[in-house]
Amino acid sequence: MLENKRPPANLLFKNPVHILATGLGSGLSPKAPGTVGSLLAVFVYIVALNGLPALVQGIIIGVTLLAGFYICGKTAKDWNAHDHKAIVWDEWVGQWMVLMVVPPTTISWVVGFLLFRLFDVFKPWPISWADRSLHGGVGIMLDDVLAALAAIASYWIIFLVLQAVVG
Repeated sequence: MLENKRPPANLLFKNPVHILATGLGSGLSPKAPGTVGSLLAVFVYIVALNGLPALVQGIIIGVTLLAGFYICGKTAKDWNAHDHKAIVWDEWVGQWMVLMVVPPTTISWVVGFLLFRLFDVFKPWPISWADRSLHGGVGIMLDDVLAALAAIASYWIIFLVLQAVVG
C-alpha cells in the first residue's frame, strides 16, 4: 500500500494518467504536495485559461472535473491508496473553479488561493464527510469541489462585507 509512501518511478512515468493525477509531477513535492499542486494550478490557469471566454473556461473545467473521476480513481486503484498525497488533479480542478469566478486580479487570485487551501486542508463539514465517506475518483474529486464552492462563497461574502463597510 502506497498511502504514505512516494510512488515508485515505474508507476509514475509509464502511465500518462498518473502524470496527470500528480499535476504534472507537482504532487510529488516532499512538503505540502497539495499546496504545491495548487500553486502550479494557479500558474497554469493564468497562462492557459485566464482570458478565455467564461463559457470556454467552464467547459474546460467541467471536462477536467469529469476526467478527474477517472484520473484520480485509476491512479488511487493502481497505487492501492485511498487518496494518495501525490494525487493533486483534484486540487487543480478545485483551484481553477475558484479562479474562474473571482475577479482577475492578483489580490483576488491570492485570496481565492488561500481560501481554497484553507477549506481543502481543514475540511469542515460537509467537505470532511465527502473525504471520509466517498471513495474512488468521485470521493477524491468531490471534497475538492466542495472546498472550491466553500472558498467561492467565502470570497464573495468577504467581498460584499468589505464593500458595505468601505463603501
